Amino acid sequence: MKLKWGLSFLFFIVGLSFLTFSCYQNRVYDWDMPGYLGSVYSWEFPDDAKKVQEKVYSDIEKEASKAEFNDIVHSNYPNEVFYADYTAFGEQLPYYNIKIGFNAAVYFLYKLGFSGPHSVLLVNIFSYFISGLLLFYMLKLFFPKNHFIAPLLSLFIFWLPPVRDMAQNPTPDMLVFVFLMLFIISVLQKKSELLQFIFLLCCVLIRPDYVIFAISYLFVVLVIKYLKEDKQISYSLIIQGFSIVIIYVAIIKYYNYPGWKDVFYDSFIYRRPIISAQKAEFTFQAYWDLVVFKLINFKRITLVSIVLLCSTFYLSKDTWLRVLAILFFANIYIKFLFFPQGGTLRFFIGFVVLLLIIFLNALSKKYNGFQLRKIM
Repeated sequence: MKLKWGLSFLFFIVGLSFLTFSCYQNRVYDWDMPGYLGSVYSWEFPDDAKKVQEKVYSDIEKEASKAEFNDIVHSNYPNEVFYADYTAFGEQLPYYNIKIGFNAAVYFLYKLGFSGPHSVLLVNIFSYFISGLLLFYMLKLFFPKNHFIAPLLSLFIFWLPPVRDMAQNPTPDMLVFVFLMLFIISVLQKKSELLQFIFLLCCVLIRPDYVIFAISYLFVVLVIKYLKEDKQISYSLIIQGFSIVIIYVAIIKYYNYPGWKDVFYDSFIYRRPIISAQKAEFTFQAYWDLVVFKLINFKRITLVSIVLLCSTFYLSKDTWLRVLAILFFANIYIKFLFFPQGGTLRFFIGFVVLLLIIFLNALSKKYNGFQLRKIM
């Protein structure tokens, strides 16, 4: 048995290493790169905004291809302004500064000696590999008597373009994915509330918009515990929720984050080259029309999510698994309502994979006599 799993793991490691190297070779230098580099360099030169802006673009130009660099600085008017005006560039940085967990990881690699642009991308490359190991670990637990499912299914999932996009692009999504995987492992293995809270907090520190997911999970657990434990309120969960909200608000305030309305305006209505020169004003009707239009590009996620949710309900009568499936499904659409970028699947693939894991858990319990085992 150990020999078979050893060979299975060896096959998986070879495949994952190949995929990871492929992601590294196809790494992308895009419009988000200057924002994250600017955030990190601001820690190095907090009193010299012009030097930060100049260093950002000069460092990217050294590594990116000519076509990629031209796309970053000349693809549209706002990008040209950011490239030419350090004040306009600095006004964009709060959108990126708030992702302090990701920026801290980039800064760590930068201080180790990697270049700035390389540090941004290597965080995702390392995260991709670690996430693959975590997924293999879970599938090995789900299907302990089948040596083929864990490596093949893990490699298939990490071969999917949306997952590889997270690794290849300079965004925090792949690093968040690591902590989402750790979170779901801790939930399914019934680890301590403190450990689950730490993983949720890490998600919020990396991408503050995950505060909605964190609070919704804590609220659901609070309600379930209240109903199951003779109407006793879990004050520890309330403290955890307030702690996450306080940390979120502190981050937003400290970095002068413009707010959701500004993000939505700049992302979907008009990208302001100078934020301070124009207010982010739009009507609810304009917002609603855009959401409805973007739903057209969301059909793949919708179809996959509904199939996984219904399949989980069909396979399992476990109330907790069903609640988790509904929670992950709901968070896909909550995120979509706040940021309806339906064609960019990397924004939602983390929740879809969590939904897939719940489905596989239900499947393994029904057909493989699966029993959860503790780590170590």
